[in-house]
Amino acid sequence: MNDLGNKEIFSKNLRYYMTIHNKTRVDICKDLDFKYTTFTDWYNGNIYPGIDKIEKIANYFRIEKSDLIENREKQVNNKHVYPLLGIVKAGYNYLASENIIGYVYIDNDLHDPENYFALKVTGDSMQPVLYEDDIVIVHKQDDLESGQIGIILIDNEEATVKKIIKHNDYIELIAFNSYYPPKKLDKNSNFKIIGKVTEARIKKIFE
Repeated sequence: MNDLGNKEIFSKNLRYYMTIHNKTRVDICKDLDFKYTTFTDWYNGNIYPGIDKIEKIANYFRIEKSDLIENREKQVNNKHVYPLLGIVKAGYNYLASENIIGYVYIDNDLHDPENYFALKVTGDSMQPVLYEDDIVIVHKQDDLESGQIGIILIDNEEATVKKIIKHNDYIELIAFNSYYPPKKLDKNSNFKIIGKVTEARIKKIFE
């Protein structure tokens, strides 16, 4: 099916290229002289831009117009494109479009590629291994082995990235930053394991 005119696909692709080029809506509107409210409607998938605007954005990112209007979730060069989340919260589908800030490539040889997503790290609790804005690749699963690093949702608030140590009656969440003490969770604690970190794409440590 032709993807031309699909507002959601254009929005996803636009977010992806904005993420990898580290551009904000303000940046693009200033550089291309777009009205901010109109661009935000394109960004949120509310309306579809004219072909002249699509060409202008494609030239800005030095890509083809097809890169903006065709479904990026199809296989590309033996890789898949997966959603990059800015946060994970309880109370709604954490893979919902409003929580997706971009897209990343993941190798296509994963055993169940449909069960992976990417998450941008916030905070300093996992330094010096993971830094603010680093990206972790996560396999969706509801349990972890002791010693693995996972994504855990606690008290129906935002999820956290931590190493898990299992004991007989409880688990501990371990931060790599020694400033943060281990957090103990038992059967009476309100928590949910969302997935296992399988890969980290570190940027800040090399800056």
